Amino acid sequence: MFEFGYIACMVDSATPSEKLILGIDPGTSVMGYGLICVKPKQPIQLIQYGVIHLSKYTNHELKLKKIFERVLGILDEYAPDEVALEAPFYGKNVQSMLKLGRAQGVAMAAALFREVPITEYAPKLVKKSVTGNGNASKQQVARMLEQLLKFKGENKLLDATDALAVALCHYYQNGTIKNKPSSWKAFVNQNPSRVG
Repeated sequence: MFEFGYIACMVDSATPSEKLILGIDPGTSVMGYGLICVKPKQPIQLIQYGVIHLSKYTNHELKLKKIFERVLGILDEYAPDEVALEAPFYGKNVQSMLKLGRAQGVAMAAALFREVPITEYAPKLVKKSVTGNGNASKQQVARMLEQLLKFKGENKLLDATDALAVALCHYYQNGTIKNKPSSWKAFVNQNPSRVG
């Protein structure tokens, strides 16, 4: 089951100067995804974000199949130019990390199947790219994204905003933005009229 978030605009066909980036936050219970459109000298546009609920599937192999099918569906519907994924977090539970790595691998396989370039980012780099703090909470990431992409998020879609953060991190890492704020304080100083 898909749960969708905000749709700011729809892109019918990408022009050579614009790029659609799909960010994915892999998970075996909930997988987040987010699409942004970047164009020269224009604000970044939020296209779509949402989550794929997988907890109703008790069989891990079936979850992986659903991840593959649903990521393919997103790729076919939006035709992103690039895919960015968050790397699994290294924790103490080896089984959880293994399952998360499989989920990420299946999402990668779907992108490769459609011949879409993929890039992987560490969770701390994603958080630092968006908030200036590699240890930021999911809520802090979501609040910064609301400011940067001008939307009102929902707390129940934190996996989706994490995926948007991965897409934005990919954009920032490719050096296509010059005045990216280094922290929340820097963002406030650069954008006093946008913070209320």
